[in-house]
Amino acid sequence: MDTAISFGTDGWRATLEEFTAPRVRMVGQAVVDYLDAVGRGDEPIVVGYDARETSEGFAKELARVLAAGGHDVLVPERDRPTPLVAWAIVDRDLAGGLMVTASHNPPEYNGVKFIPEDGAPALPEVTDRIMDNLREPDPLPESDHGSVRRVDLVESHAEQVLDLVDADLSEVTVAYDAMHGSGRGTTDALLERAGATVQRRRCERDPDFGGVSPEPSAEHLDGLVDAVASGDADLGIANDGDSDRVAVVTPERGFLDENLLFAALYDYLLEAQSGPAVRSVSTTFLIDEVAQSHGEDVVETPVGFKWVARAMAEHDALIGGEESGGFTVRGHVREKDGVLAALLAAAAEAEESLDERVDRLLAEHGDIVPGKVSVDCPDDRKPGAMAAVENNLPDEVAGRAVADTSTVDGVKLLLEDGSWVLVRPSGTEPKLRVYAEAGSVDAVDALLADGRELVESAV
Repeated sequence: MDTAISFGTDGWRATLEEFTAPRVRMVGQAVVDYLDAVGRGDEPIVVGYDARETSEGFAKELARVLAAGGHDVLVPERDRPTPLVAWAIVDRDLAGGLMVTASHNPPEYNGVKFIPEDGAPALPEVTDRIMDNLREPDPLPESDHGSVRRVDLVESHAEQVLDLVDADLSEVTVAYDAMHGSGRGTTDALLERAGATVQRRRCERDPDFGGVSPEPSAEHLDGLVDAVASGDADLGIANDGDSDRVAVVTPERGFLDENLLFAALYDYLLEAQSGPAVRSVSTTFLIDEVAQSHGEDVVETPVGFKWVARAMAEHDALIGGEESGGFTVRGHVREKDGVLAALLAAAAEAEESLDERVDRLLAEHGDIVPGKVSVDCPDDRKPGAMAAVENNLPDEVAGRAVADTSTVDGVKLLLEDGSWVLVRPSGTEPKLRVYAEAGSVDAVDALLADGRELVESAV
C-alpha cells in the first residue's frame, strides 16, 4: 500500500508533490477492484472534477483506468460541483462516482473522493477496502474496455432541487460569488431559474482562485459583504471551490455564521414539514433549541458529513448539517450540497428576511456565539496529543465548571452554564481544532483561549 495515499474526513487530499498521476491511477484501480468485489464491476460510473489546473487531467487518468477495468465512464462537459456528481449517481443508478477536488484547500492541493452508489459520502469500511486494494492499473483486454463520454449533469440536478425547494424568488436579488470555482454557471443559473435577480462576482474560471483558498469564510468575502451592505442585493451567497458548501451574507450581519444559517434553514423547513435534525458535535446547540420548540429531536454525530449522512438515513431526518456550511435535506442525496443550500437560503429570504428570522430565534432562545481556533499538529502526533488532552481534563474552563464530558468525536466539555468547548483533530489538515460556544463574544474568546492553552501544552 502507498502510505502517501490516505482517505481522511472527505477523501484523499495532498499537495501536488504527493498527489501524482501514478497514485491517482492506483486509486482508480482500487475502485475497479472494489466494485468488482461488491458485484458492480460492469456498471457505469461517473468521474467529475473541479476548476483546478490539474483536475481535468487527473479525471481523464481515472476515466482511462475505470474504462480499462470494464466500466462505461460518464464525465461532465466541464468542471462541475461535487453535489451534481453525487446526484447523477442516484439519478442514473450508477455504480458510484469519483470526484477530483481539493474543495476549499489552496491551489497547490488536489484530491479525490469516492462516492458510493447511494450518493452519500463513503464510510470507512468502504474507503479502507479501497486503500487496501491500491495497486498499479491492471487493464482488461481491449475488447472488454468500457467507453468514456461527456454528459450534462446540470439539468437533472436543477430539476431535482427545484422540485424540492418550490420557491418564487422574483422579489429577491442575490449577489452570488463563485470564488472562481465550479459553482459558476450552476448555482447562479439555478437562482435565476427560480426567478431571482443575480449579480455575479468572481464567476470566471481561475485555477488559482485569485490567489486565495476557495473557502467561503468571512475573511475571503469582504467584497460580497460590501456589495450586500450597499443595498443593491437582498442577500449574498458564496460557494467553495467544488460547491458542496455554502456561505451567506446579510445586510445587517454581514457574514452570517454557518451555525445561525443552519438554525434559520431548519426553522424555515419546519414551517411546512416535520422531522429531526442531524448535526455534528461541533455545531451549535441552537439547532437543539429550534428542534425542541417544534417537538422535534436532534441527533449528534462526529465531524464529517459521512456520519451526518448515515444518521439522516437512520432517523429520516429533515435536514443534516455541519458548522462548516455543509447541508442537505430529506428527499435529496445525503451529500452536502451547496447549490441546493443556496436555493434554500434564498427561499427562506423570500419568506422572511434571514436577519429577521435569526433575530427572532435568538430572542426566543438566547444569544449564541460560536468560535473556532486551530493549533498546528503534525498528523503523526495527533493521537498522542489527544491522549494528553484527555488525561489532563480541567475541572473548569474560563471559570465555568465542567458539568459533563462527551467523546463522540474528540473531547467535548459541557459547562454548567450551557456553554461548551470541543477539542478534536482535523481530518484534512495537520491541526487540532478548538471549538467553543457561549452567550457572548467575550465568553467564547475566554473559552477558546483556555482551550488553546490546553491543546498547546499537549502538542
